[in-house]
Amino acid sequence: MPDGDTGTNMLLTMRSAYKEITTESLQSAGEVCRAAAHGALMGARGNSGVILSQILRGFSRSLDGSATISGPQFAAALAEGGRVAYKGVNRPVEGTILTVVREAAAAAEDAARADPDLRFIMARTVHAADEAVANTPKLLPVLAQTGKVDSGGKGCSSSWRGCIGP
Repeated sequence: MPDGDTGTNMLLTMRSAYKEITTESLQSAGEVCRAAAHGALMGARGNSGVILSQILRGFSRSLDGSATISGPQFAAALAEGGRVAYKGVNRPVEGTILTVVREAAAAAEDAARADPDLRFIMARTVHAADEAVANTPKLLPVLAQTGKVDSGGKGCSSSWRGCIGP
């Protein structure tokens, strides 16, 4: 049965990441990502928070030493975040946040090959994440039974939506 605290756990994990980046003097995108990943790891709550911290860990590792983040760097970092998260889960389950991140990252990499503009890549990433979330009940029987989508995946796609604006 799905649990009801995924949103709370993701929020608390992201608050910890945010606190880490606002309490240090950070000069580059790579430093911000590293601090966010560390904060998320230290404040991870529940399975969704741990997975989210692993996504940020991989994202950060990919951007280590980067002053800024280009569109293609974002796509590569998201793909690395997905790989790290999959490796960090003992038995990965399709139809979860892992699937959403993997499919969103694949769309980001495809978009980066078509156009390096970060806004373009983010729009494609969000669209793919939304589609992956909508598909989660087809991949995970417990979601189909309850008529719900994966809440961790939904949390990711919703947070990315805020990055592309109206």
